[in-house]
Amino acid sequence: MSELTTGSFSIGDLENVQITINNIVGAIEKQTDKSDEEMGPTPKPGVSSLRDWDHTIFERYEPIYTPMCDQCCYCTFGPCDLSGNKEGACGINLEAHNAREFMLRVMTGAAAHAGHGRHLLHHMIDLYGKDYPLDVGPTNIIAPNVQAVTGLKPETLGDLDIVLNYVEEQLTQLLATVHAGQEGAAIDFESKAMHGGMIDHVGMEVSDIIQISCLGFPKSDANPPLADIGMGCIDPSKPNLIVIGHNVAAVTDIIDYMEDNDLTDKIELGGLCCTALDMTRYKMDGSAEDQVPKAKIIGSLAKELKVIRSGAPDVIVVDEQCIRADVLPEAQKLMIPVITTNDKVMYGLKDRSNDDVEDILADLTSGKEPGALLLDFEKVGEIAPRLAMMMSEIRKQKGIKALPTEEELKEQVDKCVHCLACEIACPDNLPISEAMKLGKEGDFTKFEWIHDKCLGCGRCEFACPKDIDIVNVIEKSSQKLIRSEIGKVRAGRGPISDPEIREEGVNLVLGTTPGIVAMVGCSNYPDGTKDLFDIAKEMLQRNYIVVVSGCSAMDLGMYKDEDGLTLYEKYPAKFKSGGLINVGSCVSNGHITAAVIKVAAIFAQKQVSGNYEELADYSLNRVGAVGVAWGAYSQKAASIGTGCTRLGIPVILGPHGSKYRRALIAKPYKEDKWNVYDARDGSEMKIPAAPEFLLTTCETIEEMMPMLAKSCIRPSDNNMGRMIKLTHYIELSQKYLGVMPDDWQNYVRMETDLPLAKRQELLKILEEEHGWEIDWKRKKILSGPVMKSDVSAQPTNLKRLCKEA
Repeated sequence: MSELTTGSFSIGDLENVQITINNIVGAIEKQTDKSDEEMGPTPKPGVSSLRDWDHTIFERYEPIYTPMCDQCCYCTFGPCDLSGNKEGACGINLEAHNAREFMLRVMTGAAAHAGHGRHLLHHMIDLYGKDYPLDVGPTNIIAPNVQAVTGLKPETLGDLDIVLNYVEEQLTQLLATVHAGQEGAAIDFESKAMHGGMIDHVGMEVSDIIQISCLGFPKSDANPPLADIGMGCIDPSKPNLIVIGHNVAAVTDIIDYMEDNDLTDKIELGGLCCTALDMTRYKMDGSAEDQVPKAKIIGSLAKELKVIRSGAPDVIVVDEQCIRADVLPEAQKLMIPVITTNDKVMYGLKDRSNDDVEDILADLTSGKEPGALLLDFEKVGEIAPRLAMMMSEIRKQKGIKALPTEEELKEQVDKCVHCLACEIACPDNLPISEAMKLGKEGDFTKFEWIHDKCLGCGRCEFACPKDIDIVNVIEKSSQKLIRSEIGKVRAGRGPISDPEIREEGVNLVLGTTPGIVAMVGCSNYPDGTKDLFDIAKEMLQRNYIVVVSGCSAMDLGMYKDEDGLTLYEKYPAKFKSGGLINVGSCVSNGHITAAVIKVAAIFAQKQVSGNYEELADYSLNRVGAVGVAWGAYSQKAASIGTGCTRLGIPVILGPHGSKYRRALIAKPYKEDKWNVYDARDGSEMKIPAAPEFLLTTCETIEEMMPMLAKSCIRPSDNNMGRMIKLTHYIELSQKYLGVMPDDWQNYVRMETDLPLAKRQELLKILEEEHGWEIDWKRKKILSGPVMKSDVSAQPTNLKRLCKEA
């Protein structure tokens, strides 16, 4: 037996331990490439098609609301006071109103991703035609989310048009229910939110499949190149062209123009947010070690205002999503032209798409116009680099000043009266007043400490009665730190390939790989980006698979360990135990849920097409995965998380996530709701409340660490898997909270589930404190559990499951 090391013990050292695998995954190596695969029960589900599944989830996981206010202001009947048991003029109560509010946020996020996909699809069909083939790497299931939801197996760009038509129809139907005088039940608003979250993962998957297929992005590349990241990686001596947003379509024309005109080394091309991640994926073909991305990643949304205020950009190009609404006025202060390239962000600028290139350049360099709307990407590709070179010289000649001088910095801090208005306005209550006090004494190091933790929102400045440019003070004081702010991040690799799933999926199903930790979300962290490094490092060291995307993927690359390496440089980028995988930008999140669907398809031989409910049932009961959005900020984060919860993947949000005003918490006291059916014989069995939530928030990473391990526990864990997961759960609780968890005993079915190093000690506690008698307390290990509490609701599925087992 080969040795497998997990946590504090080595499985290779085990003796006389019987591992009961049963026929846990059937014929484990069978593939799902059958051309005659049957269609599941819910292809292209409507708003109500999966309602029973949602209600089954809500029977276990109660929606909990924390409203910010108790009024409804939707229509001219209002405002209506919904406090207590009051109803609004339309008859809605506070619970339903809050469920509606959350549903609307989910829909907004889903629409952002679907809109992104639609924009890309039109553009790529114009370039390549509807028959252009889809290629995402080695797989039999090109689009797992698409296939599971719609039943379709897309092969060309034209096929994706059908998928997006479905997505857009569902979003329209969902939006209609928000109108005053429609739905009135909170639980059905919740079901509709779940539907929107599921649809979002379809839209995201479509978006990235288009990019990967048409733009030469890495295709399931297990060793993608490293890209530079950080404010310090940009060379200020060169013209700086900065792009911001999430849609890389126009930026690819910029890269092509720079390459064709030998400008790649003459202009610094840097980006913020997911456009930055995606432009480092462009033309990155294969896995050659000597490849270097043609662009640099500056950072996430939290860096936008800081970068503009620094005066570094000579031109800013924006597209869509997660772009500050004040980019244009902030850029105008420093004579930085702004080019908008997408009809979702136009800033009131003139549409110059059909104008002559030289005329546009003349108007922008003279300052006649502060920017231009350009929907012609070929023109963007030419104008942006040329404009950057021209503006670099013009701004130098004019002596454009950005951050304050040393004298001005002192004047700024001297104005502070320590009223604390800035700290009250700050989302993280950063000690700005204390830093100002030290600054008056000539010590600006506290501002350096604040720099990393600052979200760059600017709320402190609007609150300041003395009009201090607080963000400028922080950034000026941190210049030495900023110049050294250089990290490394893997270029987004795209989907998890079928071979990787076959190789590692069995370990996930059995639990010998303790779980998948998906770190996604925004840069709205409660205590700076270092938390991400600590979370990922801890879980990687414990052999969890860590999957990252978007802002979290970027910020994770900013820290080095004791060996001077980033986690991307230290851990493999393959989907395996202890692997760190950057799937890509926000729209790449669809690959994370897709991997879970592939595990069900390959290892449990689950039908994929139109079979979403059974796949979600399998995921919830068997696949140990948990999502973490530690910096949850946007509506997109809400929709991504909700799509995960419908698929049975629990999600943990950072403390700011409570502002979404909703959680899904288990009701373990309702014991009759915690029954599953063994696929071997259809017998009913009780299980512990695992996972114990589908959506919740945490205040600190110390609180969250043991929750990550516990959230990967599943009812059908094998003995070995349960032992490994319990070991991590107990160790993390003791390490970060200083105590044994108070519910570990709930997850013990037999003595071989217990951590080996503490087995005798824990057995004694079970017997003496919990009345646990080994002879009668043994619990059956489940195989292929079915969650539905009503067998008659899915007799065909249950009969087939039992037959397979």
